[in-house]
Amino acid sequence: MNYYYNNVPGKGKCRNNLIYTSLISKDKKIFCQWYYNDKTYHGEHNQVVDPELMDEKFEREIKFLRLMEKEYPQHVPVFSINEKERKVYLEIDGPDMWELAGCQGTDYSQVVPNWQDQILDILKAHKSLGIHKYSIHPSSYFLVNGKLKSINYFFTYHNSESNKSLASVESHIYSNRQDEMRKYTTGLGIDWHEPQSWNTMNQLCWNSFRTNYSEEFINKALGI
Repeated sequence: MNYYYNNVPGKGKCRNNLIYTSLISKDKKIFCQWYYNDKTYHGEHNQVVDPELMDEKFEREIKFLRLMEKEYPQHVPVFSINEKERKVYLEIDGPDMWELAGCQGTDYSQVVPNWQDQILDILKAHKSLGIHKYSIHPSSYFLVNGKLKSINYFFTYHNSESNKSLASVESHIYSNRQDEMRKYTTGLGIDWHEPQSWNTMNQLCWNSFRTNYSEEFINKALGI
């Protein structure tokens, strides 16, 4: 398998994920989440360097992927897991939605005409299961037979879990995303170092992605 990058205009090849190492098969039919800090892939900018935290991210990924596979199999790719090597293999039909859109813009109709409805259905499924997924970048969706499939459940929590502060999870969040989040913390009454309700975290997360999704879609997502 080869390293998988996103080709971002003005930046060139950028790592596809900040936590794991992204790999893809030569025929682009298998995407692999390798929960390993590969220094070459991450360009010495590895964010999760604590092995125990990396293990936790892997365990969350497979826990919630399996839950989705059981309850809403239509929303996730077919996958297999190598627990010893900390690898998740997902069956896909080529690059992710963001890559297919040229890694720019806030509308993905040229890739999937009804992308909004498809992602909103996935969000409704998450809500019905009581889970909160904060890795929601457009690169977290792959196409399979024309349908969007959701991945990246390593940054997901269940209603039953204790609330988190942003400071406690900032190693999972790229610095530019943190900057976007800080634009909304005051308006939402958020203290970066104090635990926040999952609903508040949802509001902050979606607001911070206004540069990646259309205003119309963000408002719909906030309403779920």
